[in-house]
Amino acid sequence: MPDGVQARYARRGPARHERPAIDDAALAAARHADRLVAAARERGLERWLAFLGPLPDRLRDEELPRLRQVALRARAAYGANDSVRDVLPAELTEPFLESLDRLLRELARREASGRD
Repeated sequence: MPDGVQARYARRGPARHERPAIDDAALAAARHADRLVAAARERGLERWLAFLGPLPDRLRDEELPRLRQVALRARAAYGANDSVRDVLPAELTEPFLESLDRLLRELARREASGRD
């Protein structure tokens, strides 16, 4: 592989599976996001479907350095003026929110520890 291509695919930091607490939290959030996407699809909530649709795969696949961005983007669904809570039931929205907060806590622990 040429050097430029190899550099582009070089991993920045450890793989997700090397941080099982973070990986588990991200996968749990992805499962909850799948449920929200299905509920938005069933209800014909196109706007929320467009917002939520990419999140499950990104939560499953994103590398560690960009996982915080994904979690914060997902957390933005719980805005003060416009919230997914307004259109989907609490039994779906609250577990997703809790799983995102758990993921963000795990990411903060990683950053605070100084580990890569």
